[in-house]
Amino acid sequence: MKTETKTSPVTALRRALKFAGGSGHIMAVDKLPRIYFSVEMGRKEEVSVMKAYHGLILLNVRGLAGSDEAVRLRDKLAGLPQTMITFVGSSGRSVKILVPFLRPDGSLPATVEEARLFHAHAYQWAVNFYRGQLLPEHRDITLENPVPEQSCRYSFDPGLFFNPDVYPIRLEQPLSMPEEVTYRETVEAETDPLQRMMPGYERSEIISTLFETSLYEALNAVDCDREEGSKLLIVELTRNCFRSGIPEEEVVGWTLIHFRGKVPEILVRETVHNVYTVEKRFGSNPCISPKQTMAVRTDEFMGRRYEFRYNTLAGVVEYRERKTFCFNFRPVTDRVLNTIAVNAISEGLELWDRDVKRWINSERVPIYSPITDFLYSLPRWDGKDRIRALASYVPCDNSHWPDFFHRWFLSMVAHWKGNDKQYANSVSPLLIGAQGCGKSTYCRNLLPPDLRAYYTDSIDFSRKRDAELYLNRFMLINMDEFDQVSANHQGFLKHILQKPVLNVRKPNESAVSELKRYASFIATSNHSDLLSDPSGSRRFICINITGKIRNDAVINYPQLYAQAVQELRDGERSHFSSEEEAILVENNQEFELQTPVEQLFQQYFRSAREGEKCETLLAVDILGRIQKKSGFKLSATKIVHFGRILRKLGVPCKKMKNGNFYCVVEL
Repeated sequence: MKTETKTSPVTALRRALKFAGGSGHIMAVDKLPRIYFSVEMGRKEEVSVMKAYHGLILLNVRGLAGSDEAVRLRDKLAGLPQTMITFVGSSGRSVKILVPFLRPDGSLPATVEEARLFHAHAYQWAVNFYRGQLLPEHRDITLENPVPEQSCRYSFDPGLFFNPDVYPIRLEQPLSMPEEVTYRETVEAETDPLQRMMPGYERSEIISTLFETSLYEALNAVDCDREEGSKLLIVELTRNCFRSGIPEEEVVGWTLIHFRGKVPEILVRETVHNVYTVEKRFGSNPCISPKQTMAVRTDEFMGRRYEFRYNTLAGVVEYRERKTFCFNFRPVTDRVLNTIAVNAISEGLELWDRDVKRWINSERVPIYSPITDFLYSLPRWDGKDRIRALASYVPCDNSHWPDFFHRWFLSMVAHWKGNDKQYANSVSPLLIGAQGCGKSTYCRNLLPPDLRAYYTDSIDFSRKRDAELYLNRFMLINMDEFDQVSANHQGFLKHILQKPVLNVRKPNESAVSELKRYASFIATSNHSDLLSDPSGSRRFICINITGKIRNDAVINYPQLYAQAVQELRDGERSHFSSEEEAILVENNQEFELQTPVEQLFQQYFRSAREGEKCETLLAVDILGRIQKKSGFKLSATKIVHFGRILRKLGVPCKKMKNGNFYCVVEL
């Protein structure tokens, strides 16, 4: 980077930045490649993965005045013994610093997880050290998410400093991510009295607000219908503006705007100047009320110290503190509310926990939808079928599995997008295999890591209200150990699978609300005889796993879900046709649970063939003979459902005035 190529891309970028405005994308940036100092990247199954970790921490100092200041800062940082490399960034207004780290035995992390933990702690150490060196320069490190894949654009700096003999900093291998907040933003003294009065607002907005409140009080105090009303109004308005601390020329300008040429400018200027000459104690008594001031200061404090968002899926407000080493959003708890209130009081705000709670549970906090955020950030699909490839990771003897999984996956994504509010994704894959073959891991891996907080394998169908709320709370629900779902809950399970929307009362709410359903279902089991309701077998894609599931494969989640979104956009069907449902029912016959009553019937009776001599008996008569022959006493519930069992077994039935008579042959 001490020399530049013939095309001079860095010089072209710096030249473009001189003439660029404050917004818009500069195309010259795209011509500069990214440099990864700390990791060596490779590709595995079309996904970028880490091959090696080098322990180099990249720090950024941004917001410099220009190249001269950047060069001075670079030269100062080059004198520190911990600095391995430092150079001016591609913009010419930043400085990059590279600091090497090792473990005490001279080694570096070998796994991705170890590298992630090591890098986060090393980054925190480096920031704390170099921040102290930058204090005399009134500069600060720009905090970034400390991941090993940190990178920067290629740059050109003839004065680049490189010390190959630098002694790396030694750091023990950490076991967890750093949680402690080690830096708090300091509140600098503001020299502008208007900014002290209404912090966080643009100066023009502050003056406009103060002028309007001053005008409101003047209009209430002066009778404008009198002949000299305009003159008196200007005098009273000017007094209020003086006490509010508005500069004289600003008062003239806003007054002329208000009267729209009805009063000569010379009269306005002379009146304002005379009042400002006579009045005392400029800015001593602003017309803005104390409550308005507190509201403005609260907005400024919350926006300066924290970021908030309302997670529509989790149903909670989440936060992260600005300029700290905590980069992930976390739920706002009572402890957090108290901490925010204490921090506000320490800055002189009379803000209590109830006020903080009121602010957080208002429309001041923007809405955040994890599903929408994920789906709308997907890249363009490259045309490769990854959904069926994901299905192929599960070894099975069902040739329809890839196509059925593809259909179910599209329905799941369509449900997230809200494409169909009339029908639910009522079909669920049911993975049946030996313990330890990777069923649960496969189900969890269907969601990308950032969305796995919205996956659960714990649902209790006996708690019906909670189970229904899960449809709105989670994106994917795994009915783990499906064979443990009792027969008493099969009816509710059928109901919840086909429920498109929810009409429930949330906890701590009095009204019933209509909630959107996001959840799709998948299930696992170690046993193959588990479908106790034959009428509901079309709702399951049962597959018998014949080997170990390939859970070590790298999944390209952006392209996987981009395929689903694009196919749905192109009109691909996301529901199962009647022909496909017939195939499901046929394939699922081997997984149906045969009850003891069925076994007893088949032991003592069989269905009559067409034209065969047989007996026509009521279901209760057949059951009575079975009990007499077997010696088993069957419950009243079994007696009631015995007719359904006979119909399931295909026993011919004749409807007569005395009831349904079944054609059977006693063995």
